[in-house]
Amino acid sequence: MFRKAERRQAKLRLALCGPSGSGKTFSALLIAQGLAPGGQIALIDTERGSGELYADLTPYDVAPLSPPFTPARYVELVQQAEQDGYDVLIIDSLSHAWSGDGGILDLHDKATAASRSGNSFMAWREVTPKHNQLVDTLLGCNLHVIVTMRTKTAYDLVEDNGKKKPVKIGLAPVQRDGLEYEFTTVMDLAVDSHVATATKDRTQLFDGEHFVPTVATGEALRAWLDTGSDPVADSKKALRSLKAAVSKIKSVPQLNQWWRQQSAQIARLTPADLEALTEHCGDRKLAILEREAIAAEGQPSKKGNSRRQPQTSLNDAEPDDASAGSEIVSH
Repeated sequence: MFRKAERRQAKLRLALCGPSGSGKTFSALLIAQGLAPGGQIALIDTERGSGELYADLTPYDVAPLSPPFTPARYVELVQQAEQDGYDVLIIDSLSHAWSGDGGILDLHDKATAASRSGNSFMAWREVTPKHNQLVDTLLGCNLHVIVTMRTKTAYDLVEDNGKKKPVKIGLAPVQRDGLEYEFTTVMDLAVDSHVATATKDRTQLFDGEHFVPTVATGEALRAWLDTGSDPVADSKKALRSLKAAVSKIKSVPQLNQWWRQQSAQIARLTPADLEALTEHCGDRKLAILEREAIAAEGQPSKKGNSRRQPQTSLNDAEPDDASAGSEIVSH
């Protein structure tokens, strides 16, 4: 179902790309300070301790990651950073998850060698889900994420006077093609002057700009990200309304139909609020079934038993149950 589009507060997904010496780690730490002033910063270091060279720049915690650089190990560390309540996570670098020892390309080679046919194309069916899990984890975690990626010079073959010749078309990140489209902003860093150029920018803050990243860069990004409605507050408000509606439903089919009709609004709930609503619906369903069972017990038996028991309809029981539902909502 369609609904009106609106800007909502979000977490940053930033990629800093550049060759060795372009200042990716240094820039990431500066931007992180502006994103979360006074907040907690975590850094996953795949560069053999180089991530701790800037410990005097700002306080941050580091998690060294040595080979094998499997996507699963990245996923574990990202989830741990989220559970530990960090505000910003820097992954330095994400390229190892692709081309490093134990990365996707390594896993693909091993899967190809292990197959009877040696079909490299079929081997992608085995390793692609692992890469997708890493991407989904990066996009879904509830904290700002800054990744660094090494770059390599990319060439394309163009026709010149009937002949093909290689032409340099720019720097390509060492990662799977198209991954850069998943980020809010992607910046290329020049090795000689550390100047950043935004090659993709959904914020539109850096269009046409060439600049050296600073703390102010993170502050500008934070201001843009905080513009819009608060998804957590919106979810809590929606949860109260949805639970109140559930408390008034009088039959299981009606409850099922209501859930389908409210699917768009339910999809916008936070995971915790979705769990709370699901539990509330389960309680309501149980209450409905109990009332129906009580009503059924009061009906005359099929053998013609003339003794009639007092009947309790769902409508008669509704006030007590509604008050119970109200208590759930209030919590």
